[in-house]
Amino acid sequence: MARAASLLPRYLLLLAQEHLEFRLPEVTSLLSLYGGQFSSEQEIRVNSPFWILNIPSEEMARGLMKRTVCAKSIFELWGHGRSAGELYAALKSYPMERMLPYLQSDSTYKVRIHSFNKTLTQAQKIQKIDALEFLPFKGKVNLKNPEHIFWILEDYGMDPNKVPEEPFQLYFGRWIADGQRELIESYSVKKRHFIGNTSMDACLSFIMANHGRVKPNDVVYDPFVGTGGLLISSAHFGAYVCGADIDYNTIHGLGKASRKNQKWRGPDENIRANLRQYGLEKYYLDALVSDSSRPVWRKGMLFDAIITDPPYGIREATRRTGSQKEAVKSAERRWVSCPENHIFVSSSYHLSDIFFDLLKFAAEYLVMGGRLVYWLPIYRPEYTEDIIPCHPCLKLISNCEQMLSSHTSRRLITMEKVKEFKDQDQNSSSLDGQYLPYRGHNSFREKYFSGVTKRIAKEERDNQK
Repeated sequence: MARAASLLPRYLLLLAQEHLEFRLPEVTSLLSLYGGQFSSEQEIRVNSPFWILNIPSEEMARGLMKRTVCAKSIFELWGHGRSAGELYAALKSYPMERMLPYLQSDSTYKVRIHSFNKTLTQAQKIQKIDALEFLPFKGKVNLKNPEHIFWILEDYGMDPNKVPEEPFQLYFGRWIADGQRELIESYSVKKRHFIGNTSMDACLSFIMANHGRVKPNDVVYDPFVGTGGLLISSAHFGAYVCGADIDYNTIHGLGKASRKNQKWRGPDENIRANLRQYGLEKYYLDALVSDSSRPVWRKGMLFDAIITDPPYGIREATRRTGSQKEAVKSAERRWVSCPENHIFVSSSYHLSDIFFDLLKFAAEYLVMGGRLVYWLPIYRPEYTEDIIPCHPCLKLISNCEQMLSSHTSRRLITMEKVKEFKDQDQNSSSLDGQYLPYRGHNSFREKYFSGVTKRIAKEERDNQK
């Protein structure tokens, strides 16, 4: 494997220092989407902003950058080293036939510098650029609109309080493409037409779509759709989207508004309006008022990806149709019809039941190779990998943590369907004992607020001192 990787072209990936745990699964998922696989000659430092990757072609590298929101830029790597001398030696040994197409006399270029964790003066930058005069540049310098851009990248470590005089690593390469970081601002929830209490951050929405390997013409479903934030990111990548939610008012854009200084939702505040805002309405199939614990879909593999953020019982209640008495017989899963005024009897929906139903639904309705991407709330002092819900038809792909407080977090779980769903898989999670460990999720709300209460009490004590 290492020998095969060494034969592939080397690229330097410059990553954003945000959502660090999510970066490797995103890059790995996107490379597999384009028919490649993650490979590197070096051990990847997960928290580093610089990764050296072996990618089969420049086309695949460009494809990666058309999707990623975790990476800033990618470069064709011509050389790297632990010192300037090592870098220059590596550049001198780089195959000339790979350099020459970009150094022709009829071409234009410029050289830029990026230093991580250190600010360089203009004089220092010019000195470093002038030191590359041994490279056979024959073209003309054009600072405004060059054909080729070359970069010197320097890594001064992760500690802002101990910045070394000289960089730990130096890289030189040809710029290939930038990532999609601008989507975070252009799709910001602050600018969105229709939002709710739990509308997903734009960056995380796109990360979820990338973890789910969403591609054009896919059908993507969100069983806890809310205001449709997760549908938007999938639609941006060309997928047809649909969803369901038990809340009639949210689906139809009625009731009290979540936005500050606005009492009631406007006449055109709904999921369709959100997709229309971004020019994505043609990808919107529909949203249903539906209880995710009740079967409403015909049998068969319907969805290429299921991407969702189930309620945790903190800002949004966990509810399903049916009385508390019927909940005891929940295994029967009988549908409770709603009267015409849309008022139905509801009961609490335990988190363990939410995840059990979600995995079973994904196992049954995902296409083979389709992915389930969802958030799992965690009480950190009690966390072990045993509490991650599992299903025999689904393979765990990645598990990334986002901190919520000192004692709570949520984990982005990505699973892939690897086995066809059979009738005997209907209740497999509960039968094989895997259902019991994650019953502890049911008390997440109490544990979350117990931590909040303790923190408030501590702050009050500190203020009184």
